[in-house]
Amino acid sequence: MSKKIIGRKYESEILKDALDKDKSELIAIYGRRRVGKTFLIRELFKKEIVFEISGLYNGAMSDQLQNFAKELSRNSKKKEKEIPTNWFDAFTLLEERLNRLKSAKKKVIFIDEFPWMATAKSKFLTAFENFWNSYCTKRNDLIVIICGSAASYMIQKIIRNKGGLHNRITQQIRLLPFNLYETDLFLKSRGIRYTHYDVLQIYMAIGGVPHYLEKLKKGLSVAQNIDQLCFSKDGFLRNEFNQLYVSLFDSSEKHLSIIKTLAKSNKGITRQELLDKSKLLSGGDFSLKLSELTESGFVSEYSYIGNKKQLSLYRLSDEYSKFYLKFIEPNRENGAGTWQRLQTGQSFASWSGFSFETVCLKHIDQIKKALRIDAIYSQSSSWFNPNAQIDLLIDRADNVMNVCEMKFYNSPFIITKKYYLELKNKVSELQKELATRKNIFLTLVTTFGIKENEYSRELVEKSLEITDLFTD
Repeated sequence: MSKKIIGRKYESEILKDALDKDKSELIAIYGRRRVGKTFLIRELFKKEIVFEISGLYNGAMSDQLQNFAKELSRNSKKKEKEIPTNWFDAFTLLEERLNRLKSAKKKVIFIDEFPWMATAKSKFLTAFENFWNSYCTKRNDLIVIICGSAASYMIQKIIRNKGGLHNRITQQIRLLPFNLYETDLFLKSRGIRYTHYDVLQIYMAIGGVPHYLEKLKKGLSVAQNIDQLCFSKDGFLRNEFNQLYVSLFDSSEKHLSIIKTLAKSNKGITRQELLDKSKLLSGGDFSLKLSELTESGFVSEYSYIGNKKQLSLYRLSDEYSKFYLKFIEPNRENGAGTWQRLQTGQSFASWSGFSFETVCLKHIDQIKKALRIDAIYSQSSSWFNPNAQIDLLIDRADNVMNVCEMKFYNSPFIITKKYYLELKNKVSELQKELATRKNIFLTLVTTFGIKENEYSRELVEKSLEITDLFTD
């Protein structure tokens, strides 16, 4: 594996394994813009790619076909003089190109931004289905990788295809942003050496999207980098939100309505509450939009204990979208120094607390590992009633439930008498409603641990710090 690739071990193993298979493979990769899909494929298959094409955003069918012919001619002794007039002819030309390659080694065909090539009435997907079914499956030396940011298309037309590609996808990969460990590695690879606390602050503001992280500048503080990226006149992330959802989803207005509704709720809301607050109509279309946002990693669903579907909570889990709607949008015209001023206010304290919870919920595997329960079967869920809410409840097969509380603070956290009584109430309400005989272990996940006192000694079974989240 290329040393330039940060993280992506699981995805890389899937892709590399395809080289050893004795049959052709059709691999679909999808994920949000800027997450590193193209980079991963190019780095992993530098020597194996024999044909690469990328769809043109808003390009007409004639533009796409012209681009296809141009790429066919690239690095080929036979130059394509004529531009095909339809996709069946185009893929026939590709077949002829592949037939001229005599090597018995695996050959990779990489079609990037696949959905952009499928213009209206072009029959692109039909022609591609024919290419795969009538040509590729008769060979054992091809790896066809189709990749796309447009989640609507990739999920409905490819992953859930009911036509010629039904059950033809041999592997599918949903590429998500980096976790904290990978983010730290990525920044270090670029010479940026922040403390874990600083990396966490960056992560809470812009998430683990590689292309966003690339824009951070060595030698600047966290506050300076956020100011420059998000609030300066030409800041890269100042206007990214406006293009993000439009480029990913068809009819993105409804997707944005869901995102903006969830952004106003820190603790997560049920599907019915989401419908009520967004004023969208219940039905298949709403379910589809919510599913697309979930599959793309913008929204996360947290099951209620016992898998009561109607009580599942939905949260906005995209850090940048939350940060944009909370801080960038209402402060777009305030200029340099905006973030250095905002982070001293009460609004920052509230946002950082809930954002830290969201980050922790993305790192449940790391929490389990730090608790040394990763080898024990468990289910993670939420629980709430009118009197209390638990955002992370780990129900274990060894007769224990971990009630996890997550607190962001700039020094060791102190459990006050007020918070002590709140915690006691949560545990009491949980035991009363679930009527469980399991042991309830209270776990605190904080930035710098907790300061021991009489309350912590009585209640806290285990205390974790942010360092525990920075593991592979």
